[in-house]
Amino acid sequence: MITARQSRAARALLGWTQETLADKAQVSLTALKRLESESGLEVYETTRDQVRRALESAGVVLLSTEKGEGVLRLHHPGDRTARP
Repeated sequence: MITARQSRAARALLGWTQETLADKAQVSLTALKRLESESGLEVYETTRDQVRRALESAGVVLLSTEKGEGVLRLHHPGDRTARP
């Protein structure tokens, strides 16, 4: 499951706006805003899954351990947006 903080952090790593992620995940902007809200709004699990898949397709790894959650940006060959 992707958390609100992971989604926001992953977007920041990619340099994506909410609109960009919503488009790539094929979810409504309203649904993405609900997912990224800190107020614990209800979000369909399918929305979370589509957002997670879109971010992973862009090279983001979502981390979840007993110590907390995080994100990691992997470099894809030919990706000119990633820094060495």
